[in-house]
Amino acid sequence: MVFDVKEYRKRMDGAVSALRNEFAGLRTGRANAALLDGIVVEAYGSMTPINQVASISVPESRMLLVSVWDKSQVGAVERALRQSNLGINPVVDGQTMRIPMPPLTEERRKDLTKIASGYAENAKVAVRNVRRDGMETVKKLEKNGEMSEDELKAHENDIQKATDSVIDLIEENLKTKSEEIMQV
Repeated sequence: MVFDVKEYRKRMDGAVSALRNEFAGLRTGRANAALLDGIVVEAYGSMTPINQVASISVPESRMLLVSVWDKSQVGAVERALRQSNLGINPVVDGQTMRIPMPPLTEERRKDLTKIASGYAENAKVAVRNVRRDGMETVKKLEKNGEMSEDELKAHENDIQKATDSVIDLIEENLKTKSEEIMQV
């Protein structure tokens, strides 16, 4: 078996990708359609993601527009939006809902920054778990005689370099998101 560090780097990059998706759902001062991604609506007898019953657009920097496709689902979509923990208040106009984004308070901004830090820490844990898997794999290969001690050290070094670069990327993303949240 040949060891390939790229496979582990790909898994680490997956943690960064998941982090970016979580960050997209965090509310900043600006409207963002990804903010509503986690909302599910009770539609047609089952829980359905909001983007499968309506289209979401951003006509202005502080406004979201939700256009419900089926008139019978307007009430369910409004209910789901009001019950979300996003602190939004949709204004219904036929099959369209305007959602003004109220400015964030300083306290709420700090809370969101803490939440973002938690997401980043979870991503770092995921990356470290991938590193541990990689290290265990190369040690087994060396123990089974499939790789020399020099190759083991080289692969361990490669895995550590990949881990360090991905953790730096996570820190960069966190810093950017925190600045975005704290921006008034």
